[in-house]
Amino acid sequence: MSIFKEPKIDCHAHVFDPVRFPYGKDIAYKPAGQEMGTAGQYAQVMKTYGARYALLVQPNSGYGSDNRCMLDAIAHSDGRLKGIAIVDLDADASVLQALQAQGIVGVAFNPTFHGIDYYRRSEGLIARLAELDMFLNLQCEHDQLELFVPWIEALPIKVLMDHCGRPTPEAGLAQPGFAALLRIAKTKRVSVKLSGYSKFSQVPYPFEDCWPYVRALVDAFTLNRCLWASDWPYLRAPERQDYGPLVELVETLFPNAADRRALFWDTPQRLLGFG
Repeated sequence: MSIFKEPKIDCHAHVFDPVRFPYGKDIAYKPAGQEMGTAGQYAQVMKTYGARYALLVQPNSGYGSDNRCMLDAIAHSDGRLKGIAIVDLDADASVLQALQAQGIVGVAFNPTFHGIDYYRRSEGLIARLAELDMFLNLQCEHDQLELFVPWIEALPIKVLMDHCGRPTPEAGLAQPGFAALLRIAKTKRVSVKLSGYSKFSQVPYPFEDCWPYVRALVDAFTLNRCLWASDWPYLRAPERQDYGPLVELVETLFPNAADRRALFWDTPQRLLGFG
């Protein structure tokens, strides 16, 4: 079977539809041109590459905490889409429960966008997410993860780590942030998206300086806690990105079909409850 036909769950994608859902006036970065992608356009991409379900992640760019575009896509997806929302750090349980009822399974924290100081008082929200059995979807880079490790270890929170934790390739596997990520594998509550290589690689596709980090993550988390994601439609990509080559890269990294089945389907289906 062609890898494009192997069934997949894409665990990180965004939708942008500024005609129907205008960008926020106070949002600094507004995706345009090839960076934009509507729910209809993404549905066609999913069909072409065998992605039967997908997890949408609310983008800071364009929309920020205005989740309406994503919620509309989920509502019209016939159950094929779920989402990760952006909320205020003081959002209470009623706000989170209302989002849950609309297909939202977690909340995104993005220190790569807001910085670390923004999240220093986020323990309360993390605790509320844990109480509702929702995910903390965390995008960190370099050593930013270290702020969150005590909370992750102390609270029964389920965590989705974006883009391999965005390590610094030249700093090596022992760099503090990546070492912390490997350490919290022992909680059995943290899962990692093997994705977003262009966000931290120092070389072009196929991003070979990222491969040692992928192998280390699979060793620590096993494929029972690793997910595949496209990051479509590739905001602020340093060079041209396309869905197909990223799918093919999985075949290079995971030549065993059973491993790909776990990464593409079994693990995300179990963790996210699709189907």
